[in-house]
Amino acid sequence: MIGDLPIPTYQLPLYQFPTYQFTISQFAILKEDCMDLSFFYKEHNVDSVILIVDDEYAGRETLQSILEGEGYHLQMAENGPQAIEKAKKFLPDVILLDVMMPGMTGFEVCQSIRSDPEIAEIPIIMLTALDDRESLLAALKAGADDFISKPFDRYELRARLLGITRLNRYRKLLQERTKLEQANAQLLAAYEATIETLSHAMDLRDRETEGHSRRVAELTARLAQAQGLNEDEIVHLRRGALLHDLGKIGIPDSILHKPDRLTNEEWAIMRKHPEFAYSMLYPIEYLRPALDIPYNHHEKWDGTGYPRGLKGEEIPLAARLFAVTDVWDALISDRPYRPAWSEQDARAYIRDQSGRHFDPRVVKLFFEIFLVT
Repeated sequence: MIGDLPIPTYQLPLYQFPTYQFTISQFAILKEDCMDLSFFYKEHNVDSVILIVDDEYAGRETLQSILEGEGYHLQMAENGPQAIEKAKKFLPDVILLDVMMPGMTGFEVCQSIRSDPEIAEIPIIMLTALDDRESLLAALKAGADDFISKPFDRYELRARLLGITRLNRYRKLLQERTKLEQANAQLLAAYEATIETLSHAMDLRDRETEGHSRRVAELTARLAQAQGLNEDEIVHLRRGALLHDLGKIGIPDSILHKPDRLTNEEWAIMRKHPEFAYSMLYPIEYLRPALDIPYNHHEKWDGTGYPRGLKGEEIPLAARLFAVTDVWDALISDRPYRPAWSEQDARAYIRDQSGRHFDPRVVKLFFEIFLVT
């Protein structure tokens, strides 16, 4: 028997706590027999800080005797100002706040805490011998989260603390997660800015191609979107487009800026720049998904490209998309060894190279998307 009620013989709904499960009847038996539940509370209270605020020594000692074996870190305050000071110092998970104190009452302390952004979100449970509706309403109006009347039941107090500390930990975890997401967004923005800066620096090294990387990155991203690539794939593609000529850092200026056509020996050196790009970018795990373009943008559909002589769909799709926009922008821009082509001549060249240099489907899509007829 529990009080005047028989213990049901069937399984009642479970109170679900991590690791442990108790039926209503089992929990009642544990409480009725005054069994020690510290094994349960300790499991869930690790690192939780409780600030006990009571002007009476006996009150603080009573709460300490109830909670000291439950895994909490306990802090004590004897008055309102001390409570506010310790709340700022320790940022407790819960404040147990007595109402009737000299100087600042518990209501005033609660209001002061709620008005301070640094500590305003700390849960507050008010403890008082007052047991009237007005006191309850005053506590809630002051900003209290809960209200327990003295003399309080130790099991009720522990249970309420368990719930409120758990919720507060979840809130803190969510805040930390938000901070991490914000930090991650800032880090990604810094990465993107670094890539943009590096790309711009490469363009500045070769004045004749200034702005080329950014232009082809935007054209290729639009082409990729029309092709049906997802957002993450387009992000990596754009990074690769911006860094497509990074390997030219390893090419001597005498070759890179030569106003005449390159010799066979010079071309052999120039054709190493995709491999230089690969060796520079591959160690950076963040940029590995963007390597398809820097490493493969000079491959050709018919297998006559470099550095690996890939053919057809052996060439990554990102590189096939980029190849068309890269050549298009290069043709209609001035180069040290020739003036810019007219758009009409550039269109004719792109069509002529369909099935040889370029993937025919990408050429078709290019003309459809950019209305180049």
